[in-house]
Amino acid sequence: MKAHSKVVSTYDQPHQFEPLLPQKELGELVERTRDVLAKSYRLQQAVHASTLASLRELVRAMNSYYSNLIEGQGTHPQNIARALKADFSQKPAVAQRQRIALAHIEAEKSLEQKMAKGRLREVDALKSGFLVEAHRGLYSLLSEGDRTTTDGQLIEPGKLRQADVTVGAHKAPAHASVVAFLQRMDEVYPRLLGMDSLLYGIAAAHHRAAWVHPFGDGNGRACRLQTHCALLPMSAGLWSVSRGMARQRDRYYELLANADLARMGDLDGRGNLSEEMLRQWCGYFIGLCDDQASFMAQMLDLGTLRERIAALVSVRGESSRHKFYRKEVVLPLHHIMVAGPITRGDFCRMTGLPERTARRPLSQLLKDGLLVGNGEKGDVSFGFPLDALNILLPNLYPEAAVSQAEDQV
Repeated sequence: MKAHSKVVSTYDQPHQFEPLLPQKELGELVERTRDVLAKSYRLQQAVHASTLASLRELVRAMNSYYSNLIEGQGTHPQNIARALKADFSQKPAVAQRQRIALAHIEAEKSLEQKMAKGRLREVDALKSGFLVEAHRGLYSLLSEGDRTTTDGQLIEPGKLRQADVTVGAHKAPAHASVVAFLQRMDEVYPRLLGMDSLLYGIAAAHHRAAWVHPFGDGNGRACRLQTHCALLPMSAGLWSVSRGMARQRDRYYELLANADLARMGDLDGRGNLSEEMLRQWCGYFIGLCDDQASFMAQMLDLGTLRERIAALVSVRGESSRHKFYRKEVVLPLHHIMVAGPITRGDFCRMTGLPERTARRPLSQLLKDGLLVGNGEKGDVSFGFPLDALNILLPNLYPEAAVSQAEDQV
């Protein structure tokens, strides 16, 4: 098809980024959305709520790692784990990336709490005010030094840009018209009805928000935080679309850029921008969601979970570092993951070992983070320490299993 719409020299009218949603050939997008919904809701019932809560904390750290990795400011997952314990590197560049990662985690948690407290729906997170809040929530947690760009520009939390910018081949809308573009988005995305349009609506909103480029910097991170929250009622925070984007970073950017293109011929919608390219982007986004939900469902399959717990215990039992690991702990570990927390006494009894003998692996598991205690004597629940993921949840977070380079510690 030949280009039909002219390339606009200056975007300053909201009609110039229509269509905001794909209008034709929606059947496949709807069918795939229903598949993702079904998988996501089954996933929420896979194991006990306490295990899902531990997994949710892991996914939140993953979101931070992958979103920052997309921006070229990733740091090793172990550095993120250390930052969560207020343990920062002596090397300024590494410590800065740790602080940025920690700010992302805290901002995401705060936005999730805002959604829960306000009983917000998926589409409520697509409001431009929520996007501004995501940007403000992230960058207000950073010092001026940590939110100064490499070219010396200070990122002002939640402040709409005051200058015109070009991002790659895309000339973003004139800064004086940003508010008008955001208002047009608010007329469309928060008013989506039903679940069938949910995923392609979130996908389209993600692109159009990035296209408007409302902030001087930090647009990608803010958009992904908004997208995470819009997906939250569906994903329950158990799978990460940012993981999918980061693992296909070039494709992610390619399809985002394609959706910037002008309409190509009379069959390519009725707006100024290409409906076909927007639909392709939406299909790609739904595919990412499906991949992530499917993969996590595979990880939480009850039959293979027990096998992986047994494999982890067996491997560690051969190590002098984990000398108290014994095969008898597999049953109570699996029970806790599936059925929820139990007392320390019950854990010992479930091993079938004498209590004094069982106390040693219990202490070791608590030390290693596979068990998480509620106080010194409280019940124990299941944990997901980074150094166990390569066996426990293989390929979920493979970067966590890679040794740190010397300049990262």
